[in-house]
Amino acid sequence: ACNCQKNKRVNNCRMSNGVCWCDSIGSTVSVNCQTLTSKCLLMKAEMSHSKSGRRLKPKDAFEDTDGLYDPECENNGVFKAKQCNGTTCWCVNTAGVRRTDKHDADLKCNQLVRTTWIIIEMKHAERNSPLNTESLKKFFKDTIVSRYMLDGRYISSVLYEKPYITVDLKQNSSDKSPGDMDIADVAYYFEKDVKGDSIFFNDSLKVTFDNEELKFEKTVVYYVDEIAPEFSMKSLTPGLIAVIVVVVIAIIAAIVILVLTRRRKGKYVKAEV
Repeated sequence: ACNCQKNKRVNNCRMSNGVCWCDSIGSTVSVNCQTLTSKCLLMKAEMSHSKSGRRLKPKDAFEDTDGLYDPECENNGVFKAKQCNGTTCWCVNTAGVRRTDKHDADLKCNQLVRTTWIIIEMKHAERNSPLNTESLKKFFKDTIVSRYMLDGRYISSVLYEKPYITVDLKQNSSDKSPGDMDIADVAYYFEKDVKGDSIFFNDSLKVTFDNEELKFEKTVVYYVDEIAPEFSMKSLTPGLIAVIVVVVIAIIAAIVILVLTRRRKGKYVKAEV
């Protein structure tokens, strides 16, 4: 038996040739505990915990637009391009994020579209001592390289505009070597760490500067795919639709007023003549 240091969502751990291997919860796939587990398997394990009612959500956790779902994974751990929940299906990118409207089971997802750019935006709480920008940038770059084993060339930038910290990860499929960590997996581990729900076994991330821990109020992750997503008007939020409707009505009203005004002027001119 052994402990999987890089993934606590496993069971049936055993040593093989000096490496700890475990079964990912909710699937039959074995994972190597010396490296990061794919996001798809992690989501599947999290969903299994959620179903059993054992999982406690951190107090500052928030849901994305679709919430947690039970994904279908390939044998190598990557997401299947087509995901379904009952009779409703949609296409996802390599980060498992929905990139199309939801349809019936006849939906065709021809390829798993790659996410080439992930933007992680964190808002930190008020601090007594100011943050040194260069120290902060160095900390996050070094942490992402050492803790999540991502090649430093995929960290395109770390920006600090108080109170927002933005980390950009970029990785084209042509740049990625077979042994490189995928930015989608790294971003998922990182997001869980920042939200206080670490995937690592007994190893939470502590962000401390000048003996004062950095607390985060909100974390948002944005995804940019190599092919633009395919959302229709139906996927727009009610607020945005309302704005569009108001603008259209205003334009129509302006045209009607303009036409009526010109007609009145025309009659007046004829009377003058």
